Amino acid sequence: MLIDREWQERDNRRLSRLLRSAKLPVEASLEDVWCEPSRGLNKPQVRELATCSWVRAAQNVIVVDKTGCGKSYLGAALAQAACRRGHRALYARVPRLANELAIARGDGSYASTLARLAKVEVLVLDDFLLTSLKETERRDLLEILEDRYGRTSTVIASQVPTKNWHEQLADPTIADAICDRLVHNAHVVVLTGGSMRKKKGMETKDPKVD
Repeated sequence: MLIDREWQERDNRRLSRLLRSAKLPVEASLEDVWCEPSRGLNKPQVRELATCSWVRAAQNVIVVDKTGCGKSYLGAALAQAACRRGHRALYARVPRLANELAIARGDGSYASTLARLAKVEVLVLDDFLLTSLKETERRDLLEILEDRYGRTSTVIASQVPTKNWHEQLADPTIADAICDRLVHNAHVVVLTGGSMRKKKGMETKDPKVD
């Protein structure tokens, strides 16, 4: 019993460290993901993602939806599932990551920052193509994906359908390279339906208030 308790405590401490370093914006889990066909997400699909076989195969996951439909939550839940399986994960919003890389280029830590990102087994890139990327930002993104391709997994959360990525990325050559490293080995989840934020807001509204 003592050995089992010590083993459990070590597992709990390791999971706590992985979750802290993942910097998830919300406490999310795949068990709490709302699944129904009208939303474009079913339970068998979520159960398959929960096994993290896609992480072991160095495959990607792309989640596309309108704002508020749950793409960020699903991305965080996938990272949490990876942490529970012992994988290192990191959540990052693309606009903020682009700013961090610009700072890293200026202070001389660019190469070490790229190396750190390459080692993360599951990198969640939220708000992908939310705004137009500058040339340097497109190249930074390509560097990140090149280091990760075939070695680690990337989760993309975006409001932009994959068919429109070329147009949003603007530069045809870089767009080809980015899409090739993201889309061709990815599980694509297209969420549909209304805003989850609105749904939750309606559920928590005081029924006595009109």
